[in-house]
Amino acid sequence: MKTYTHLLFDLDHTLWDFETNSAETLYTLYEQYDLGRFGKFDLTSFYKKYKFINNRLWDLYNKGRINQQQLRESRFVKTLVGLGLEEHQVPVGISEAYTDICPTKTAVFPYTYEVLDYLKPKYGLHILTNGFKEVQYIKMNASRLQGYFREIVTSECCGFKKPDSRMFAHALERIQVSPEECLMIGDNLECDIAGARACGIDQVYFNPEKSRNKRRPRPTYEINCLSELKSLL
Repeated sequence: MKTYTHLLFDLDHTLWDFETNSAETLYTLYEQYDLGRFGKFDLTSFYKKYKFINNRLWDLYNKGRINQQQLRESRFVKTLVGLGLEEHQVPVGISEAYTDICPTKTAVFPYTYEVLDYLKPKYGLHILTNGFKEVQYIKMNASRLQGYFREIVTSECCGFKKPDSRMFAHALERIQVSPEECLMIGDNLECDIAGARACGIDQVYFNPEKSRNKRRPRPTYEINCLSELKSLL
């Protein structure tokens, strides 16, 4: 194996367990806004619909087709209208409430702290995320992740989003290392894996669901559990 000196981690879906934290938040909002009173959908349908809409909007955001404000303003409207409500019935402030509550959740993937404790003395650790700056810092503080990382590079701070090679180049410039010295660890085949490869950075595809896609870019390495990083590195 090559010798690496710096590791670039994605945050959401890689270290911070977005699905668990988002689900807890949505359950809170369902009760807080008494969404069951409309008689149109139950808690499970609300969660599934929001997840589908949010994933679509984030894909558009990552491709530069919508901005942060459009994503935040439309995700609950599209979710609830899609579940049968009229637009005027969408509770005022529900999107803001989600943004306030979700980043304070603390669930991380199994072995996150054990692996980071193992890696920190050996490598420079850094975050490379398309998430919104103020939200990502709240997440990292709440879940006790921030102290592990030297640089936290967000798409907002550099003006580009993964998989744009300019975001990776910006990170390399901040860290002051060459691509060959770095390894990118992330769950997104397009943003993390293809993006890093295009910039000459080796990659670890974090695939806890063990999903298969014959057309996917082939990563340098693939793991299903973060604990595998200890044997890999």
